[in-house]
Amino acid sequence: MDNTEIITTKTGVRTIDMAYIALGAALIAVCSWISIPTAVPFTLQTFAVFALLSLLGGKRGTLAILVYILLGAVGAPVFAGFSGGVGVLLGTTGGYILGFIITGLIYWAVTSFTKHSLVIEIITLVVGLAACYAVGTFWFMEVYSKSNGSIGAMTALGWCVFPFIIPDLIKLALALGLARRVRPVIK
Repeated sequence: MDNTEIITTKTGVRTIDMAYIALGAALIAVCSWISIPTAVPFTLQTFAVFALLSLLGGKRGTLAILVYILLGAVGAPVFAGFSGGVGVLLGTTGGYILGFIITGLIYWAVTSFTKHSLVIEIITLVVGLAACYAVGTFWFMEVYSKSNGSIGAMTALGWCVFPFIIPDLIKLALALGLARRVRPVIK
């Protein structure tokens, strides 16, 4: 047994788990800085979220997402465009970032009670993505309407969700492919 696996804190969290969570939060930050220029530019944040949940499992993956968001909330430039601060989370797209926690919690809940299979993983991550879209779109509509007037759900979806569905599904497939190759190494 490796020494890093037997060192635990007073709360019972293993040192290796804390290292994975920290590295996961850093991976999300790095992926949020990578912007792919298309008609509607997108980042690799969702790729990192999918990959981490698959690689680290629901608990550690969700904690990595939470650490990432907390780092951004206190001002570390971990969000897209090297931004940070509570203002980003309270802005129009902050709901999508907060929605990553919902994605993680859904993944954690489902995978805790089911046998680990690729089909379950795909379905769970797609449901988590849909929940993230729902939270983010509701948030967008609320924040946007306060400064610009009311906006319809279809308009918000057209701006914030529809252009990202195909890229996010591609990122999901790539993340699962990568995770399935790397997972045996980190167990």
